[in-house]
Amino acid sequence: MEWRLLDGIPDAERLEILRVARRRTFARNEVVCHRGDPADSCHLIVSGRFAVRIMAPLGDTVTIAVRGPGSAFGEMALLVDDGKRTATVAALEDGETWSLHRADFDTIRKHYPQADRFLWNFAVGEIRMLNERLLEALYLPVDRRVRRRLVDMAELYGAGSRGEITIPLTQEVIAELAGATRPTVNQVLREEERDGVIKLGRGRTVVLDLDALRNRAR
Repeated sequence: MEWRLLDGIPDAERLEILRVARRRTFARNEVVCHRGDPADSCHLIVSGRFAVRIMAPLGDTVTIAVRGPGSAFGEMALLVDDGKRTATVAALEDGETWSLHRADFDTIRKHYPQADRFLWNFAVGEIRMLNERLLEALYLPVDRRVRRRLVDMAELYGAGSRGEITIPLTQEVIAELAGATRPTVNQVLREEERDGVIKLGRGRTVVLDLDALRNRAR
């Protein structure tokens, strides 16, 4: 398994990091951490998908990201002392992670100081992605944001598949990811279904033509 968080780290350092990490398993809908919990560990995702959720100003719970194998969550715990979780993370399906505790990573830093450079590079990449999402929210029409999030989810759930890709997320979750309302998302999805790009089902969206969806999301 390759994780973007460890991308570029030499094999010796990577093996040392995995050696001290702890294997964790989670059942579907199980909460990994709550917002406000002590931020003392980072999770490298081995299998399954995990929803990252925050509390909106009006008190609603909103999904802002879905992470899958090869990704991570809680990485800021490795950078900030005595931090708190800023979001709640829950398993969308049965999943497995390698949990890396801050204290263990600090020990690795002493032997491999260059590990910090790759961690900061990852953090910079996350900030750039957040900036791109902000620009989308400010300047892109909502229908294109919906299509872009569908592309993101198809790539997450398809893992390189060239056939049909099933996204087992409700329209409410897609709306939260796109910063849109459910009626708007439904309208966009119905248009894509009429054009043969996707097929709608109960609590899921099946992408029939990912290339066409990518083109329409540009």
